[in-house]
Amino acid sequence: QVQLVESGGGLVQAGGSLRLSCAASGLIFSRYIMTWFRQCPGKEREFVATINWSGGSSSYADSVNGRFTISRDNTKNTAYLQMNSLKPEDTAVYYCNARPRVGVGAYWGQGSQVTVSS
Repeated sequence: QVQLVESGGGLVQAGGSLRLSCAASGLIFSRYIMTWFRQCPGKEREFVATINWSGGSSSYADSVNGRFTISRDNTKNTAYLQMNSLKPEDTAVYYCNARPRVGVGAYWGQGSQVTVSS
């Protein structure tokens, strides 16, 4: 079965950095668009960043543009989210999502907690 496993979350001070990883199994990774979302307590899940199948195209939410970088390694079936200059408002559970280039359906990871202290 398909599994997405996030790792790399934790507690960091404002201005610090973290790198999240999303390891995929049970699917042909290069056929999937990878996206990071986040959810704060009491709020809806929101888009953070997305990257196409090859890694040649990406886009970001305005709130993280210039601070976060999404990437992928198709040889390792893994997507990454490098987060720099972290702010307390970046505190959330971060989820990775895999959506096929063609067809319907998507898969979600279990989430990784990121906490930024001021």
